[in-house]
Amino acid sequence: MKSSSDPLEVMRFVADDRHSGMRVDKALADLSPDLSRSRAEGLIKGGALMLNGLVCQETSRKVNPGHVLELTIPPLVAADPQPEDIPLDIVYEDDDLLVINKAVGMVVHPGAGNHDGTLVNALLHHCGDGLSGIGGVMRPGIVHRLDKETSGLMVAAKHDKAHQGLAVQLEDRSLSRVYEALMLKVPVPIKGHVDMTIGRDPRNRLKMAVNVKGGKEARTHYLVKKNYDEALSLVECRLESGRTHQIRVHMQAIKHALIGDPLYGPQHTAVRGAMKNAYGSEIAEQVLRFPRQALHAKAISFVHPLSGKVMSFEVAPPDDFSKLLKLLDK
Repeated sequence: MKSSSDPLEVMRFVADDRHSGMRVDKALADLSPDLSRSRAEGLIKGGALMLNGLVCQETSRKVNPGHVLELTIPPLVAADPQPEDIPLDIVYEDDDLLVINKAVGMVVHPGAGNHDGTLVNALLHHCGDGLSGIGGVMRPGIVHRLDKETSGLMVAAKHDKAHQGLAVQLEDRSLSRVYEALMLKVPVPIKGHVDMTIGRDPRNRLKMAVNVKGGKEARTHYLVKKNYDEALSLVECRLESGRTHQIRVHMQAIKHALIGDPLYGPQHTAVRGAMKNAYGSEIAEQVLRFPRQALHAKAISFVHPLSGKVMSFEVAPPDDFSKLLKLLDK
């Protein structure tokens, strides 16, 4: 590991014919096998790239044969998070990666208001020094995230090579994630997809919204697995992209908000109205007391970045979600 006082590493490349018209972030990833496109993107946006002697911060900039790319690699800096002995539900582990069943209420990364008790703190304790340094910070290589109150499967990399291999699969959408969600009423048709861009809600910075200026493409495939008397439905969702709050935002946009969702959830009157005939007010009130979004990451599959073996895992929802479904089954 380099300290913050270590000299900067400068990598110099010259684009050739195969890079003609290629995006600069993709060209960089091609020219340096150890550099993932996601990391290239972050370095470019941070001003670390010189293109033909000029700073280039546009990842979509096109390159041509003969263009000179000089990339300054920042030294690794010590991680701010401290190791904490927090129990982890580890579904699978080897020398390269871990698959974790994240608990409800656990934040993935430290941030404002959550400086400790996070998955990163737990992984720092569990893995010791064997952590990915992607992004210039010595920390576990968490390739994707789950919201604090969403339970289920995540994969974390122990070193850069594993992280880069998983990041490529996330980018090309071959890393598959399947969720199940309990939502208001029943989507029609019962199998389909939602294809709407997602970006920061201009009226509420805590929320995301569909079809806003600057939004990024997002697609969610869904399939109704169980119909609870037209009042609620258990729906399987597969992500083709991975935007913040994607399932929650997309389902709310098509009028099927997730039960318990504090940001995008249905109005209580809508839940009571949908459930009153089939379930009655007592069960409706129990459903309304569910304290979080009813969303669980139940399955994940990917190709092991070193062995090439196809890895697939599935876990049942936590007790609170299971009890909610059993209540509706009665």
